[in-house]
Amino acid sequence: MTATHHILSIPLTHIAPGRWTTVAGTEWSNPGGGLWGGYAIGLCVRVLEAEPDAIGEPLSLTLTYAAGLPAGALDIRTRRLRQGGSIGVWEVEVLPAGSDQVGVHGMVTMARRPQTPDFAFATMPAAPDPESLPSQEMAGMSQHYGASAFERRTLEGFPPEPTGDSRSLAWVRSRRGDLDKALLGMITDNSAPRAMYALGRAVMTTTLSLTVYLHATAEELAEVGDDFILVECEGRVGGGGASDERSSYWRRDGKLLATSEQLAWYRERRGAPE
Repeated sequence: MTATHHILSIPLTHIAPGRWTTVAGTEWSNPGGGLWGGYAIGLCVRVLEAEPDAIGEPLSLTLTYAAGLPAGALDIRTRRLRQGGSIGVWEVEVLPAGSDQVGVHGMVTMARRPQTPDFAFATMPAAPDPESLPSQEMAGMSQHYGASAFERRTLEGFPPEPTGDSRSLAWVRSRRGDLDKALLGMITDNSAPRAMYALGRAVMTTTLSLTVYLHATAEELAEVGDDFILVECEGRVGGGGASDERSSYWRRDGKLLATSEQLAWYRERRGAPE
């Protein structure tokens, strides 16, 4: 039987065990073409939420961006690698429809979340209320690559400039309904590349791999609703074409919802892209 799921404008059609299709709209494309990396994160979460054999909720994802994906029809392959009592490990591959070329490869840990004592060592940075900050929306601004899904109100570190400090701080909220695992995962690829904070905007960058740790349970995310969350992002090092960044994502009351690590490829903007 064919089942179709329409959630977060990511329509999923189940065509066979471990086989799905979707159509990615052009609103998920980067300005230069190709799908925004955050879309693939949301897609991996959504397809495993719909996967009948998946147990629990997404806890962590590591995506490798092997090749650019075009907007339009996509094929998705899912495979369960292991299922224990609480933890399951899944593989997700996203390909252009009819192609054997994998665009995005994901490893996803699914988990039943038990009741355990909470603890926290990290603390949320001080920040003014998002309502006190101006919106960055401007007439004619592109609504592509995440801008159509999220509103940002930046405290510091934007626009990116080579000032010697890579840190940025911004409030972000969903334009697509209440925050959930897929939307939170997508926010982790919604900050400017850190290479721009060292070299300015005359660089081209692309994500090589991104790991997301979804610390919050589905119930804890539901408490956010459509409110803002605080995004703290910084880079540590770049060289030989590769640079890193790490980010933290906080609920307004100081609850750490997620963390992420990203490795990006960068080069000076010379002529046509490779």
